[in-house]
Amino acid sequence: MANQTNTADERRLIRIFDTTLRDGEQSPGNSMNIEEKLRVAKQLERLNVDVIEAGFPIASEGDFEAVKRIAQALKTPQIAGLCRASEKDIDRAWEALQYAGERARIHTFIATSDIHMKYKLQMEPAKVLAAAVKAVKHACRYTPNVEFSCEDAVRTRLPFLGEMVEAAINAGATTINIPDTVGYTTPFEFFNIIKYLKDNVSNIDRAVISVHCHNDLGLSVANSIFAVQAGAGQVECTINGIGERAGNCSLEEFVMVLRTRHDILPYYTNVATEQLMPSSRLLSTITGIMVQPNKAVVGANAFAHESGIHQHGMMMESSTYEIMTPESVGLTAGTLVLGKHSGRHAFKKRLEELGHELDDEMMNRAFGRFKALADLKKEVFDEDLDALVADESREEEKFKLVLLNVSCGSLSVATATVKMEIDGQVSRAAELGDGPVDATLRAIRKLTKTKAKLEHFHVGSITGGTDALGEVTMRVSDGKHIVVGKGSSTDIVEASAKAFVHALNRLSSRQKRLNESL
Repeated sequence: MANQTNTADERRLIRIFDTTLRDGEQSPGNSMNIEEKLRVAKQLERLNVDVIEAGFPIASEGDFEAVKRIAQALKTPQIAGLCRASEKDIDRAWEALQYAGERARIHTFIATSDIHMKYKLQMEPAKVLAAAVKAVKHACRYTPNVEFSCEDAVRTRLPFLGEMVEAAINAGATTINIPDTVGYTTPFEFFNIIKYLKDNVSNIDRAVISVHCHNDLGLSVANSIFAVQAGAGQVECTINGIGERAGNCSLEEFVMVLRTRHDILPYYTNVATEQLMPSSRLLSTITGIMVQPNKAVVGANAFAHESGIHQHGMMMESSTYEIMTPESVGLTAGTLVLGKHSGRHAFKKRLEELGHELDDEMMNRAFGRFKALADLKKEVFDEDLDALVADESREEEKFKLVLLNVSCGSLSVATATVKMEIDGQVSRAAELGDGPVDATLRAIRKLTKTKAKLEHFHVGSITGGTDALGEVTMRVSDGKHIVVGKGSSTDIVEASAKAFVHALNRLSSRQKRLNESL
């Protein structure tokens, strides 16, 4: 353990391997199209993570193209592609990764626990070990930057885990990942697993130990910290902690633990922490899934103080109740950033600062909507801009909302008239409903002939005040896919209509890509 005399030279670098675009994107509702993935990847480059796992190239044409585009576009971080211990997978991964040159990393894996080997792989341990060695050697023909993962490592018998790790390193792997695939372990147990490998694998110093912790028991960050204390040199994590089931180790939480407690944790990362909040908000804008208000580091309440005692202490000295400053994670005060007299240059510059990159056509549309919004609101905040860009940054639109008119009241049945453009053809429908939102969605269903089911509906206010933009987030399923639709407007019924249409467009795009891959 360290003490307060630690200097930067005495601290050990911990590499940050971001898997938001692979493991994070696999969770229901978090799927992104290629352009959205590229936007997130560019923000991760600003965040200065060491490695970006851009996808699983053999999984689909969309994943392959996303990894390829990211490998071509980014200049600083290493770009990784995941593949099974299969030559076909590895060949396909390299087809996409090769554009990153020396920054390309092939990440291959195979399960090593008894339960996985028996029921999933149906392979004997000796054959699993042979497959791993063969895969690593094949990957090394393309690049010396090879990572090997023992899937379900924490439920693997330690002697066999050690044997697998030693064999993979001898085959050429330079990074060995020890994942807690199902979020099963606890901090002291995980510490001992990593320590066992450090003490018993003869060639362990020839590779960096990585850890990939899931959050099923809420211990992913704690487990990652204990692993680092035991000797791990890389942590795999995601923005906002998104990922399979309960998610992954939260990048922002892990990084800020090391930064805040450098007095007892002699480690550091290369992450530009001032980009944590912009990264979190960009991801929420794209996926439509907001973080809970009490989320550590990036939640809306992370730096809010309501208790009178706390407020008094904060006014006297902020460090009485704040262990990190809002500015250290990129949170700026909620001041007016733009108004109706702001020009295009200021608008574009602020969007870039928030991590949004729009082409000329999208910028023109967004600027027009900004001017209209500025006429409605006295103050336009960053959150408003995020929502505005989310409305403009839509994928290919099969369905377009043209007009919405609603009539309702306490003594009348709600009626909605909706005009839409569907595949270039304009049509109109009117429906009654149990309230204005229900009537509106009924009309949209009638026009689009959709059978998609609304799984979740959330209404929120983006900023304060009665003139605030209302934001609607919907989770919609067609039985094959689950997507999130998002819409914003000063009219909450219009926001609901936009969110539903957005979700239907995303379902249409998913189905189109599925058909193209068959």
